Amino acid sequence: MSDPQTPFEDIDQEKSAPADRDSAGPLDETEANPVRPYIDLGGVKILPREGLQLRLEVEESTKRVVAVGLDFAGTSLQVQPFAAPRSSGLWHEIRAQIADQIQKQGGTATERDGVFGPELVAEIPLAAGSAEAGTTRIARFVGVDGPRWFLRGVIAGEGAVNPEAAEAVEDLFRSIVVVRGGTPMPPRDLIPLHMPADAADTTDV
Repeated sequence: MSDPQTPFEDIDQEKSAPADRDSAGPLDETEANPVRPYIDLGGVKILPREGLQLRLEVEESTKRVVAVGLDFAGTSLQVQPFAAPRSSGLWHEIRAQIADQIQKQGGTATERDGVFGPELVAEIPLAAGSAEAGTTRIARFVGVDGPRWFLRGVIAGEGAVNPEAAEAVEDLFRSIVVVRGGTPMPPRDLIPLHMPADAADTTDV
């Protein structure tokens, strides 16, 4: 949460996004082709492709959809859209906080330049109760600041370690459309997500 004494609107944080974001994605709803057959999940729209499986991650206590999980080509991509200020970005601040959290968990986080701009490559220890306790997993944290929104992605599996798989999942992330809507929202609030109209779309798309 932001410090109430220093609201994000008052901090001049440069946006972080590819130079061609408005044409190559991730796209704002106003930039997307309206006739393409997107799956509407509220805050994001997903373009179906062969072999793509879609999962919605639900918060148990509130039954609220809090993330979209995409499984594709041996890679998992978790995406979350957040409200952001109109003229400044969130990724630089959020990236530092993610790195700090990972280090507190006993992991490591290395920043590097990726296709979307700065990203984190993290080695995260698995929880003691898991079947693979004592080992670590590699994950990439990517982020793009758009017009009044911020889209975060977490890449695990082949796309975190294999260049060819990475290219496929990066193309998948690029194809996402963010639907900010006109409702006033504080920066960092999760843009509401929901089940698609056809519940069958949550499996193989």
